[in-house]
Amino acid sequence: MAALGMEDPSLERHFKGHRDAVTSVDFSLNKKQLASGSMDSCLMIWSMKPQMRAYRFVGHKDAVMCVQFSPSGHLVASGSRDKTVRLWIPSLKGESTVFKAHTATVRSVNFSSDGQSIVTASDDKTVKVWTVHRQKFLFSLSQHINWVRCARFSPDGRLIVSSSDDKTVKLWDKTSRECIHSFCEHAGFVNHVDFHPSGTCIAAAGTDSTVKLWDVRMNRLLQHYQVHSSVVNSLSFHPSGNYLVTASNDSTLKILDLLEGRLLYTLHGHQGPATCVAFSRSGDLFASGGSDEQVMVWKTNFDADYGDALKTQKSGSTVDGSHHTGSEMDSGIHHKKTKTQDSGRNHEQQEVEASLANTLEHIMGQLDVLTQTVSILEQRLTLTEDKLKECLENQQKIIQNKTN
Repeated sequence: MAALGMEDPSLERHFKGHRDAVTSVDFSLNKKQLASGSMDSCLMIWSMKPQMRAYRFVGHKDAVMCVQFSPSGHLVASGSRDKTVRLWIPSLKGESTVFKAHTATVRSVNFSSDGQSIVTASDDKTVKVWTVHRQKFLFSLSQHINWVRCARFSPDGRLIVSSSDDKTVKLWDKTSRECIHSFCEHAGFVNHVDFHPSGTCIAAAGTDSTVKLWDVRMNRLLQHYQVHSSVVNSLSFHPSGNYLVTASNDSTLKILDLLEGRLLYTLHGHQGPATCVAFSRSGDLFASGGSDEQVMVWKTNFDADYGDALKTQKSGSTVDGSHHTGSEMDSGIHHKKTKTQDSGRNHEQQEVEASLANTLEHIMGQLDVLTQTVSILEQRLTLTEDKLKECLENQQKIIQNKTN
């Protein structure tokens, strides 16, 4: 499936302006801006338009450990070694509001997908949840027994996942505020953790050089990658849910194909440790930062057909909003089918028949891929177990549509 538009990722541009290691990168919703945080205590907002100047936001009294745009892109949150969190307006003035969030370094800030709450993680061993409006403290999660490196809301906002130097990844229920499960399979500290876009699993990056994926419904290990030769600092899921990009002290970025369970690409850009990495919200770009003070923007390239599938998904052709191979490929098929038929209507009968024949051939090809994908999914016990039935039903539907 990925082979349809497969091309190597390419370095699009790099930004120089930080005066110390970059700790965090994040794209705004519309991809017009990229935020980065650094050990130099500054936050930079880079414009993706050529010749537009960058903004340097000064306010934190110590290293900025993490930055994130709000879902709407109207705010940027940053957490710092100065124990505070700042909410910035990413414009020329760079106004910010500041609040003391923890009693030690704030390692991680993350907005909920509705933009209403923030979850923070700190060296004071706690995870805290706040309202964005007026930064009101809501509650604390305190079962970790060492520094908490990272905390993230699930896409539906019902769960929180956190990772710590106590070598565990903990899953919390936001409503009951209880720890539902602790994943303890890491041999080292856990630097970074995030939810798969479907919300059904999590990926964690460890100082033991591994990347692990767990199912959060069955609480079991799904995939285990030992592709880096040193500490893995950061990871980010492609919005399709089919790929994961990782950044490591071995100075490389790696792209994993989660459906095939294998390494796709190794990218060499940074001199020294690659500290952070993040896909844009649409998945066609990703950014990385390093100890070399550089911020790099890469063109994804390897999933050129993804945009089409996404457009169709937005128009509501999937059963539920979640991204999974079955429905994505379906939507791809319907998308192309309509296009061919529409263009055919205005031409002679012959052309219609020819284009229909092509479309049918294309559908058959897609079905083959779908069948292969389904069998890979079965073999790998991957992320989309309970969607298999759906894939097969969709396949039946397509076959029926064809025979009717």
